[in-house]
Amino acid sequence: MAPSVRYNHAMLKSFVRFLAVTFFLAATLCAAAIDKKDVEYARPGGHPVLLDMHVPDGPGPFPAAILIHGGGFDSGSRSSGYMSPTFDLFSQVGFAWFTIDYRMAPEFRFPEAREDVESAIKWVKAHAKEYHLDPAKIVLAGESAGGFLVNYAGTHETKETKVAAVVDIYGPVDYAKLAVERRDHPERFNMKSIGGHLANGGSSRFFLPVGGADPSGDAGLAKLREVSPLFAVHKGMPPFLCIHGTKDDQVSYEQSPMMCDAMHKVGAVCDIITVEGGGHGMSTWKAPEQQHWKTEMIEWLKKTLK
Repeated sequence: MAPSVRYNHAMLKSFVRFLAVTFFLAATLCAAAIDKKDVEYARPGGHPVLLDMHVPDGPGPFPAAILIHGGGFDSGSRSSGYMSPTFDLFSQVGFAWFTIDYRMAPEFRFPEAREDVESAIKWVKAHAKEYHLDPAKIVLAGESAGGFLVNYAGTHETKETKVAAVVDIYGPVDYAKLAVERRDHPERFNMKSIGGHLANGGSSRFFLPVGGADPSGDAGLAKLREVSPLFAVHKGMPPFLCIHGTKDDQVSYEQSPMMCDAMHKVGAVCDIITVEGGGHGMSTWKAPEQQHWKTEMIEWLKKTLK
């Protein structure tokens, strides 16, 4: 064989080895888990709203969960304990997850929080390729006030904001009914906590203008009915899973069956996981017999996203 031929053959083998190593390193980098904090997903009016994220290792595409904390619309954060019990749950079954902040009282009101949730959905969809996500398997999950926000998003979806499923963890669906119950039967509720949120512009006041109507008066109740997800239920909306404790002293357990009944009437999918004796807050569900919600939620998601 001529020297030039041997030389070209050696060069080709070296180039092939170089490509193999390059592809291996690229695959390794793509397969590494991604954990980021303080990621800006929107800047409405110059106000940055942030998220923290986790993407599993591997090539994907991964199902993704957008997690929305509670706190009466005036407290809590993306890293607070309110939604943190779900972080490991989603990680263990191969979900990417994005836990978000949103604008809250006393500075902001409901329309701004709603816009932030919509922006988060659009951001995750826009970054699906970058983070190896399956855009057809995006789930919204929220608890308490965050539960209301996912309920609202799931009943007011657009082409850009529609998701594959909604997990509502003791979120209100009929805030007018809840406001009347709190007014007429305060003994059933933790009014100290609820009153603190109200005084700060949270709870039912979050849906009214600053200095606006009494939430339990006629004008206030009319506004609360207007924004309540229960009255926006429609055919073709995403499947819902409601998780609720029977001893909830801030959001009546009955709110979840009401939602499922309304959804069933229009042919939509809605299921309930009932936590017997469960109060308001996942972190309070400590008894062994109350832990079933975790495996049942994951099984429901697997079935729904199949």
